Amino acid sequence: MSHRRIALTASVCAAALALSGCAVPAAQEGAAPLPAAAEPAPAGAGLADFFDKYDAAQLSLSPEAKAYRGIRDEDYGRWDDVGDEAAVARDKLLQAAAAAMRGSFDPAALDANDALSFELFNAQAERNAKLFPFRDYSYIFNQMSGSQSQMPAFLINIHRITDTQDARAYIERIGGMEPVLDALSAQSAERAARGIQPPKWVYAYVIADIRNLTTSDPARPAPNAVLADFAAKVAKLDIDADARARLLGDAQAAWRDHAYPAYRRLLGEMQRQEASAPTDDGVWRLPDGAAYYQALLANYTTTDMTAQQIHDLGLSEVARIHGAMQAIMAKVGFKGTLPQFFEHLRTSPQYYHKTRTAYLAEVDGHVKAMEARLPAFFNTLPKAPLQVKAVEAFREGSAGKAFYQSPSPDGSRPGTYYVNLYDLKDMSKTELEALVYHEGIPGHHLQRAVQTELEGLPPFRRFGNFTAYTEGWGLYAEELGKDMGFYTDPYSDFGRLGMELWRACRLVVDTGIHDKRWSRAQAIAWLKANTPNPDGDIEKAVERYIVYPGQATAYTIGKLKIMELRGRAQAALGDRFDIRAFHDVVLGSGPVPLDILERRVDGWIAAQKDSPR
Repeated sequence: MSHRRIALTASVCAAALALSGCAVPAAQEGAAPLPAAAEPAPAGAGLADFFDKYDAAQLSLSPEAKAYRGIRDEDYGRWDDVGDEAAVARDKLLQAAAAAMRGSFDPAALDANDALSFELFNAQAERNAKLFPFRDYSYIFNQMSGSQSQMPAFLINIHRITDTQDARAYIERIGGMEPVLDALSAQSAERAARGIQPPKWVYAYVIADIRNLTTSDPARPAPNAVLADFAAKVAKLDIDADARARLLGDAQAAWRDHAYPAYRRLLGEMQRQEASAPTDDGVWRLPDGAAYYQALLANYTTTDMTAQQIHDLGLSEVARIHGAMQAIMAKVGFKGTLPQFFEHLRTSPQYYHKTRTAYLAEVDGHVKAMEARLPAFFNTLPKAPLQVKAVEAFREGSAGKAFYQSPSPDGSRPGTYYVNLYDLKDMSKTELEALVYHEGIPGHHLQRAVQTELEGLPPFRRFGNFTAYTEGWGLYAEELGKDMGFYTDPYSDFGRLGMELWRACRLVVDTGIHDKRWSRAQAIAWLKANTPNPDGDIEKAVERYIVYPGQATAYTIGKLKIMELRGRAQAALGDRFDIRAFHDVVLGSGPVPLDILERRVDGWIAAQKDSPR
C-alpha cells in the first residue's frame, strides 16, 4: 500500500489551501513542487476549472476512486491509504477548497447552474464537517460493506484486465491487501478497546466471509474467488501460454504470501473481538452515541427531523399502507386478517421461484418491458446499458438482498443491478417487479446513469450523492411503475405496497434500535407483525439497519418529498403539467438536498405559469 501525502499539482487547489489558512501538506516524493498561492479569481471566472482541479486533487488521493471512474494510470495497482492521516488530509482539502471558493467567487455573479454548484459544494463541506468528528465510529468489518468482502468484490467487479500491465496491477493489488487488512485490523482493535465495535452476532458473518476466501490451501492451485476471477480475466488476453502461466503463478504467490496470511491474522482478531463483543445493538451505547445518530439522520435525510419525528412519520405511513393493502386483499378474495394474509404470502411456495434461472428470467422480462415504456415518461434516458448480476458466491451469505453499482463514465463498465439469490425463499415473486424498478429502471440505473452522463456539471455533482434524493428516487420509481401501466397482477401490486411498507417500517425500526434502544429481537418481531416479508429477509434487514444507522430512513422521506412536489406541480399547472419535463427538473441537477430540490421545482412551476401556451 502506498502511504502518500497529498500532492497537489493544480494551482487552484493550492490557492484553496493557502486562502483558507491551512498548511499545505508535504508533496509526494518526486512530484512537481507546489505552486505559489494564486490570487483570488474574479467573481464568476473559472468556477468549472476550480472544481476540475479540486476533483483531480481528490482523485490523486484515491486509486480506488480512479478505478471506479475507469481511470487506469500509475496508481492502478494500489489501494487507498486507510490511515487516519489520510482521512484528515482529505477533509482538509475539502474544507480548504470550500473556503477558497467562498473567498474567490461571488455566487450573486454566477449563472444559475454555477450558483447551484457553489451552494452544493458548500453543503458537501458542511455535511462532511459535521460527520468528521465521528469518522472512526463506523464498523470496519461488518456483514454489509466490511473490508473483508469489499476488497475482493472490488477486484472482481471494478478492476478490469485488458492487457498484461492491467494483470500486473491486479497482482499488485492482491499483494497490497496484506498491509491494508493489517492496518484495518489494528484500527478495528483500537476502536473495540474504546467501546466502538459491532454487536456480537455480526462477527459470525465476517468470519464466514473470511473462511470462504481462505478455505483452500494457498500452496495449491485450487482458486478462491479472487484467483478464479483473475484466471478468467487473464484467459481472455491475447498472450502466449508461458506468459499466462507466469501471471497465474505470480497471482497465486501474491495470495499465498501476502493476502492469505493477512486474512488468517484478521480471522484471529475477529475471533478475539467476538469473545467480548457487546450484545446491545443500537449506537446509543457508543460514546456520544445520541449525537452521532442525530448527525447521521441529518446527513442521510438532508432534513432537521428528530428521531421521534421520523419514528412517528413511520407509524403513520405504516397505517396508511396497511389500509391500501387490505383493499387488495379483498380484491383477490382472501378471507382473513391482514396479518394472516402476510403469513400466507410469507410461507406459501407459489410465491417463490424454485430456480435462480427462473428468477432472473422474470427480471429480464420486466426490464425489457420497462425499457419500451420509458420514452413516454422521460425526455432524458441513460446511454449506459444495465446488466443484472447475481451476487458472488463468496459474499452472498452476508450481502443485502439487492443493490446497484453505477456505470463508469468512460463506458467501460455498465450499470449493474445485483440481486442476492442466496436463498430464494427470501426473494418473493410479489416484490420482484418493484425491486426491478427500484434498482434498475426507472430507478437507480436511470437516475445514476443520467447523473454520470450530465454535461456541464462539475465532477462532484456527477459522481456525488445525497441519500434522501437518490434512494427517494428509487422508491418513487417503484410507484411510478404503476402510473406507467405496470403491476397488472394484483399480487405484484401488493408487492409494490409491500416494498413501500418495508421502507416506512424502516423509519420505525431504525429509530427504534438506535434511539429507543430496541434489541435486534424486538425489531425482528415488530417487522414480522407488520410486514409480509419472509423471516430471512426480515432478519437481514434488521441486521443492516444495525450496522448502517440512519441510512434506511432516507428512502421514505425522499420519496414523500418527490411525490409532494409532483402533486404540487400537477395542481398548479393542470393540463400544462408534463411529467417528462418534471422528471427533467428532478434529474437534471444531479443529487441535491431535499430543500434545494423543492426550490428548483417551485421555480420550474413559476416559470411554466409565466410561459405562453
